[in-house]
Amino acid sequence: MSRPDFEDIKTGREFNQWYWLKEELVDICQRSNLPTYGRKFDLRDRIMFALDNGGKVKPEPKKEKTRSKFNWAKSELTVDTRITDTITFGPNFRRFMKNQIGPKFSCHSDFMDWVKSNAGKTLKDAVEEWNSLERRKENPGFKRDIAENNMYSQYIRDFLEDNPNYTIKDVKKYWLLKKQLPMKNGLVKYEKSDLELIP
Repeated sequence: MSRPDFEDIKTGREFNQWYWLKEELVDICQRSNLPTYGRKFDLRDRIMFALDNGGKVKPEPKKEKTRSKFNWAKSELTVDTRITDTITFGPNFRRFMKNQIGPKFSCHSDFMDWVKSNAGKTLKDAVEEWNSLERRKENPGFKRDIAENNMYSQYIRDFLEDNPNYTIKDVKKYWLLKKQLPMKNGLVKYEKSDLELIP
């Protein structure tokens, strides 16, 4: 059973059992007169709602108004600067962090998630948290979490952990076959039975 064309799909449930690239979701939204902004899962949910509700646009929750007027792009940053609900991670912020930590600083997702969740704390706290996150790498068993929407990377990791004698090139062949199959919520996850996809 192969994935049907979008035009032949009638319900959100049917749509949700298939894997879709983000660019495909954007294209479907454009053709369906739906908003094209947001993460991959936002686009998917928007399309599913439209299928089940006569093409209507899914209502979005009201965003809380930001309260801080602090300018992260132009203000002088110090260790005492408080993290606000309007924080951005542009050149000014990165320059400050590199001055504190050194050239090894990188603005990875774990760190940015922490910063965005800790309004009120200082940039000194942020520096300490970054160093704490980096110390995790000293643990031989450490593995950085993979975002749920990055199914490809998670599939590759899980496949290779279970089958260390395979190469990434080998695994890609299984991924290409697996993602064409119907799955719960369209989530492509490695299973031992995937080895049967290639005789």
